[in-house]
Amino acid sequence: MDIVYMGTPDFAVPALKRIYDEGHNIKLVVTQPDRPRDRGKKLQPTPVKALAEKLGIPVSQPDSIKNNDEFLERIDRISPDLIVVVAYGKILPKEILDIPKYGCINIHASILPKYRGPAPIQHAILSGDLETGVTLMFMAEGMDTGDMIDTRATLIDKKTAGDLHDELAILGAGMLVDNLHDIELGNIKRIKQDESMATYAPMVFKKDGLIDFNKSAKEIERHIRAMTPWPGAYTYYNGEQMKIISAHPHESGDREITAGTISYVDSEGIAINTKDGLLMVTEIQMPGKRAMEVSEYLKGNKIEIGTVLG
Repeated sequence: MDIVYMGTPDFAVPALKRIYDEGHNIKLVVTQPDRPRDRGKKLQPTPVKALAEKLGIPVSQPDSIKNNDEFLERIDRISPDLIVVVAYGKILPKEILDIPKYGCINIHASILPKYRGPAPIQHAILSGDLETGVTLMFMAEGMDTGDMIDTRATLIDKKTAGDLHDELAILGAGMLVDNLHDIELGNIKRIKQDESMATYAPMVFKKDGLIDFNKSAKEIERHIRAMTPWPGAYTYYNGEQMKIISAHPHESGDREITAGTISYVDSEGIAINTKDGLLMVTEIQMPGKRAMEVSEYLKGNKIEIGTVLG
């Protein structure tokens, strides 16, 4: 099939590589414009652009695809059989949705209709779900509202958002190539989404990493995993930001003590009072330092018992 591929971040890389390896004719890769990244603030290509250039695939990086006649004409000239969209970052207008022979399909990082929107992985962890997954779907004008083609699931367990991101990217790539042949043959059954079950997963911002110790230890542990690696779960210790990399519920605490109070510190970690018990923090990162186990940090630093975090 002749394919136009639209994607931007690391999540979209495995699917591009898989369909290329399967021998499909990728006529064009569309990705977001280069952005300044890292401390040097130099313009850096998106991960999808970097792979496309390595594979010798033409790349387009329009600032906008809405009301962009030049871009629309380019896609129209290519006349792709299929447009594959994976975390491109912008909603496709109807004019583009109507071009491909077999339509536009999308890999979404949840089992729809749960967690439509930009941050499904984080919200699945925050909600305490036992499993999550990926959905392959036909695209419609609404956000993640199109008919489903296939789903694949995985257990969440104690995985971080970063762990699930990488796992789901590979799972989605496999699901995509497994269905491309049937899409071309017209053998795909469209599965309508149950609108009554739909939920929305709003974007996560830097401020969302702030830990609320008035929640339960289990809720805070999920919050830490959901915010790892970005934006990072954090609190404040004596006015300095303390990133918490890993932690787990420990034992019942004293409910008369203010939530966020450091109850004790030992080689296992920092025990912090929450709404319903202690949270044992085992790995932290302080400003100007690398992430390290609490036991290692304590070799050259002190954590004061009785300090209230936040």
